[in-house]
Amino acid sequence: MGDSLMSIILMSLFPLILMGILVAAMFYWYQYVYRRHQLNRKWESSIKMRKPKAGGLDCSDACAIMVDDDGSDSSSTHANNLNHNTEPLPIELDLLVGKGRFAQVYKAKLKQTSSDQFETVAVKIFPFEEYASWKNEKDIFSNTDLRHENILHFLTAEERKEEKQYWLITAFHPRGNLQEYLTRHVISWEELQTLSSSLANGVAHLHSDWLACGRPKVPIVHRDLKSSNILVKNDMTCCICDFGLALCLDSNLSVDDLANSGQVGTARYMAPEVLEARLNLENIESFKQTDIYSMALVLWEITSRCKIIGEVKDYEPAFGSKVREHPCVESMKDNVLRDRERPEIPDSWLRHQGILVICTTIKECWDHDPEARLTAHCVAERLSEIEDEPEKLSSRSSSAEKIREELNGPITMEIPEEEVKINEIQNIIDVDCSVSDKQ
Repeated sequence: MGDSLMSIILMSLFPLILMGILVAAMFYWYQYVYRRHQLNRKWESSIKMRKPKAGGLDCSDACAIMVDDDGSDSSSTHANNLNHNTEPLPIELDLLVGKGRFAQVYKAKLKQTSSDQFETVAVKIFPFEEYASWKNEKDIFSNTDLRHENILHFLTAEERKEEKQYWLITAFHPRGNLQEYLTRHVISWEELQTLSSSLANGVAHLHSDWLACGRPKVPIVHRDLKSSNILVKNDMTCCICDFGLALCLDSNLSVDDLANSGQVGTARYMAPEVLEARLNLENIESFKQTDIYSMALVLWEITSRCKIIGEVKDYEPAFGSKVREHPCVESMKDNVLRDRERPEIPDSWLRHQGILVICTTIKECWDHDPEARLTAHCVAERLSEIEDEPEKLSSRSSSAEKIREELNGPITMEIPEEEVKINEIQNIIDVDCSVSDKQ
């Protein structure tokens, strides 16, 4: 009898208990949404007062860094992944600053919602038929793990249906791309260090499996690295842009998925294995190795415009006049595969110990064998050593002079030129790039 009574009481109270649970859940949900809304409002109101941290952006950093015409850094009120998808942002196109295969880039003014002031931004406009390229770049940029000081800062993407256009809105950098900058300027040794190390840091971030805070990250390969796809910021560091051909190396990708990605890129900067269409699809590291080859050519271009190498010629892209202005894959096959050619590194460049380290790194990165190339992480470490330890270069300089004196002295035995260079490099450079660095 007691059990029956208890059952009746419990059944009577059950609806009330359930109702109480639902009310409590709704209350806490409301509090959570309200608090998030308040935090977002506080963040938006304080974001303008925040400055970028030295040493790069942290994993939790939501600050959107913009660059204005006057060269000062300012912070945009628009978040990195501002996918409003309601109505177009108040943007006024100003000046056409670039044109590529898939899109045109404009300098533009973005009106701030809280005032009548404008921020300078870049707008990359894709025509209606280039939807696939726009979507791929939008998807890459929308990954918050991509955010890094040496990667172009992304604001948002828009579908402009009335204009039949697709837009990507990013930070604007008035110095333009690296190719344009090198064409107009001869650079100093310090600028060479800054440009080259920041480029390596950007590629290393793309290729990395981990963020600086230790959280896992999906590696990304650019697949179209070249000097015109790298921007020069006001502090003379590089940031990588144009991710229309980029690929996320997700562990779920099958060999068929990778095979379907195709032979992509710019022929002049294509690695030998890409030109020959013999990428190792069983190993996703092979995709990273193609970026390393392309990066080596860009590093050569930067070095060729540095005043300390001796005679500085007018800017030429990698392989210069040996190929046409826009060479096709077949002509690059003749140079890179058949003749095993690479851009020339004159002996006069190697008189400066820092340039010697950079040129040695370049040669290791454009090796014909993909497995023999350095990783981006190793390149970044090696170039940072040049910046951080100039006294080591000084001590190496005296060693190098002794070696050159010995090589130029009364040596009766003939030594092959390539062997001399290898021996010289081994005695001068002491850089440890172990197999454990390969990611």
